[in-house]
Order: sequence, then C-alpha cells, then structure tokens
Amino acid sequence: MTHPKKPAADGRKSTTSRRHFLKAAGAAIAAPYVIPASALGNAERPAPSDRIVMAGIGIGNQGRGDQGDFLRRKDVQYVAMCDVREANRQQSKARIDEHYGNRDCQVYNDFRELLARPDIDAVHVATPDHWHALIVIEACRNGKDVYCQKPETLTLREGPLMIAAARRYGRVVSGGSQRVLEDYRKLVDPAWAGEFGTIKSINVKVDPLPQLCNLPGEEMKEAIDWDMWLGPAAWGPYNSKRCSGSFSINGESWRSFSDYSGGGMTDWGAHHFGGATFICDVRDLQPKEVVYHETPDGKYLEYHYANGLTIYHNRPHTGNLHIEGTPGERLPPKPVPLYQGHGGIHGDFIHCVKTREKPFRDIERAVNTCVLAHLGNIAYQLKRSLKWDTAAQQFDDAEANRMVDRARREPWQL
Repeated sequence: MTHPKKPAADGRKSTTSRRHFLKAAGAAIAAPYVIPASALGNAERPAPSDRIVMAGIGIGNQGRGDQGDFLRRKDVQYVAMCDVREANRQQSKARIDEHYGNRDCQVYNDFRELLARPDIDAVHVATPDHWHALIVIEACRNGKDVYCQKPETLTLREGPLMIAAARRYGRVVSGGSQRVLEDYRKLVDPAWAGEFGTIKSINVKVDPLPQLCNLPGEEMKEAIDWDMWLGPAAWGPYNSKRCSGSFSINGESWRSFSDYSGGGMTDWGAHHFGGATFICDVRDLQPKEVVYHETPDGKYLEYHYANGLTIYHNRPHTGNLHIEGTPGERLPPKPVPLYQGHGGIHGDFIHCVKTREKPFRDIERAVNTCVLAHLGNIAYQLKRSLKWDTAAQQFDDAEANRMVDRARREPWQL
C-alpha cells in the first residue's frame, strides 16, 4: 500500500512528488507512442474492443467441442475455463495457451469465481444437466451472455426461472442443439413452404426413459471435486459411470440417471422434439395436455396443442419425424428462420451477443422443447394422461405437480 508523503516540517507541502510527476510526464511525451498491431486489429483478427471475451464452464466431451468452436473464432478472446476435474482443467488450459501462444488462460474449480470476473462477456455451459439452471441464472445475474448445452433444464420449474433471469438482466441466452436446424432441414423447408398443407401430426421416436442410479461406491482414481460435481443433486458415492461424460444413455453415464438428467427423453429428445416443433412452427408454444396410451404394441404419448396439432411420442409402427399433413392442401410459403452471423449455431450466438438480438435457439424456445420431454417422463412414470396449464405452469393433478421440481442440496437453491 502506498502512503502519502508527510508535509515539510515548516508546514509547507513537499514538492518532491510534483517534481517527480513532471519529470515522468516529460519523459513520456518525449518517448514515441507505439501501438502494437494486435491492439488495432486487421482483416485476420479484430481489435480487442471488437472481440467477445469468453470462458467455458464444464469442459467434458461436449464442452470440449464447444470450446473448440469458440476458440477458432477470430472475434472471440477465450480467457478462462472451469471444471471440477483436474485433468480437464490442465488439458483445456494447455489447449488455450497453445492456441494463443501465451500462458494467460485462468482455470477454476468453482464457477462462481469465474462468473465474478467483470472482464468476461459470455460463457458457454456444458456441465451435466442438473447444473444448467443454477449456472445460467447466476451467469445472467453477473451480466454474462450464455450459450447452454441441451437439454437446458432438468425440471419444469427451472425453465421459467431461466427465461425470467435472461429477460430481467437483458442477457442473450441460447440453447445448444445444432441438430434442430442442421439435421432436419430437409423436412423444415417443405413444411414451411406449405407442401404438407396443414400438419395434423408428427411422431418423435426416442428412448430410453431415465433410470434410478444405484451404482456402488468406487475408489476415486481421478482428481475430481466430488461434492462440487454432485452440487444440487442428492448425495451418492463416487462411481466412474455415475459421472462419466460419455454420450451413452444406457446406464454408462450421468445422462442415463434421473438425478442428473432425463435419459433419452431429454438427451436425444431435445434434438428430436426440437426438430418436430420447428417443422410444425410451434416453437413458441407448449402443449395443453399429454395423453398416455398403453397398448399391446407398446406405450406411447400424444401431446395436444391448442392449434390442433398432435405430436406423438413413440407411436407404434411410425418412424421418427413422420408427418401427417392434409392431402391436396398447399399453404402459402413462409421464410425459414436461419442462423444469423456465420459459423453455425455458435456463430449465431456470437452475432446476437454483438447485436442483442434473440438467437435461433433463444432460451424460451429451448425451454418449450424441454417441456415436452419432462411432461412425457412424468406421464410415463404416473402411467396416466395429464392436462398442462401453460399459463400457470402446473398440472390438473396434485401428484404430478409434486414432480414439477425437486429438492436440492444446500446451498444450491433456486
């Protein structure tokens, strides 16, 4: 700490500091003022003032892929990352430092420390699903824009809270399913061109349902902050399958288990339901009821929308995204919404961070997609049909309403 100089013994103020200042100022004026090229920018690299300062939270399989997409962008300066695994932190730091040719990347075990940094504009989040809502809301409170991997929510209650945080703090929050546009374009284009007429129904085929996790404890052979990995989820012993970032949804990773995810219904369902709602242009709506069927050919669901559309889940003998239109009818074409900017869904997000427009997978549309998966999981678990009040965000069923959210470990409350 620097202390002010004491006044002279005769009461006059010392002139030492003033003389020192004038001397330093003269030297500065005499010296040539050199601005490095990196500070001005060029065709290959924008000036720092035009770059989005970015960080990542959760750098497992999908997070590593997202990091690569953002790191390759010239208009992004990637400065930090957070992961509860020591190996992920060190590997990610080495990758970023090598990319920029320095050792400036900062690493964190606790996402709250990263989000507290005022120099970071945006973050991408690819943690297990049970962390998404907490991190996205905290990021919005800290003035960060967010790109969050799908499925964006673990429960029905989380969605409205995430939307409210994005709107209250004026943040750009994008969901992360690139497949909604890129995989299903061959159906989106004719649907929006009116070639199917009025679409009566579409089928989504996706499995399996989430399962309980009763895996036994194992010796921890990796450096991982286990309590932080669990976070708001119920306590359970360390098991490598319980916390595996594998894309498996058959009991080999956290994606399979109801404490951390919604099984195939939310994992691949986020893609397929997202594609179905985009094809049918109901991305801004939620169904008013889900009808449960149990037949000799298998269990399946019908989601009914107020506009008359039915989205099926696993309708027997029906392929994924099979459309039933109106024969002989041709509707006026509509322009298909596309990504903005350049560079796919990641570029769409960065463009919207700059312009403050809503991204292609705006959080509200991403949440509406997740609602289908969550309604379905609850209907299958209760084995009955349910009406869903989209305005009140509740069921007409007391038992189902207890499943709109779940208990969270302290201190991780919403």
